[in-house]
Amino acid sequence: MILEINDLHADAEQRNVLKGVNLRVKEGELHVLMGPNGSGKTTLAKSIMGHPQVRITKGEIKADGKVINDLPVNERARLGLFLQFQNPIEIEGLGIVNFLNTARGALNKEKISYKEFMAEIRSRGESLRLREDLIGRSLNYGFSGGEKKKMEMLQMSILKPKLAILDEPDSGLDIDAVKVVAENINDIRKNTNAGVLLITHYSRILNYMEPGFIHVMSEGKIVREGGKELIEQIEREGYQIDGSK
Repeated sequence: MILEINDLHADAEQRNVLKGVNLRVKEGELHVLMGPNGSGKTTLAKSIMGHPQVRITKGEIKADGKVINDLPVNERARLGLFLQFQNPIEIEGLGIVNFLNTARGALNKEKISYKEFMAEIRSRGESLRLREDLIGRSLNYGFSGGEKKKMEMLQMSILKPKLAILDEPDSGLDIDAVKVVAENINDIRKNTNAGVLLITHYSRILNYMEPGFIHVMSEGKIVREGGKELIEQIEREGYQIDGSK
């Protein structure tokens, strides 16, 4: 999977949010997107996945060379795109196992027995330190913020996307949970060679990861790019948009 974004402009909530974003993510790469609140990070994530609240006004998004601007969400998912929400929703009555089984089938994943499927869910749940009783409940219903984030990671591990867009997977987590989530992202990348675009405000999750590319957004554009050294500079100086820094 190669994600290619060219001069992307998009509106959300009746205002122009993205103002010319350019980005390229290849298989196996870990890209980190940082920036102040309101800079357009979440809108970019939603635009890649085809969220109905976002309207593309200029530019294009390509997946494996195919322009996907007008593709519905389910077709983007079938291409291997996955979005972990910043604020996962609760759906009472939708069982987690049934949800994952249906989603896996819709993506035409390799067929496995129900026993194997449940073993995979339990194994992944254990690695995420999810209480076993949560697996039998409705999707995210009554879950804590941290449990919801871990459940999103469970979905990612079961669905095995080609490209995962992770919108603040570390928000609301204590330091132990941050490490667990980071280790699971690393493990999924290692086993599937998935590309990852990780959005975060804080560098602590990156202490357990090896990002190859750091991007800083400001006012709807990517204004700075670099390697892991850029994280240390942001920690010292905050978000600067002067390209000379």
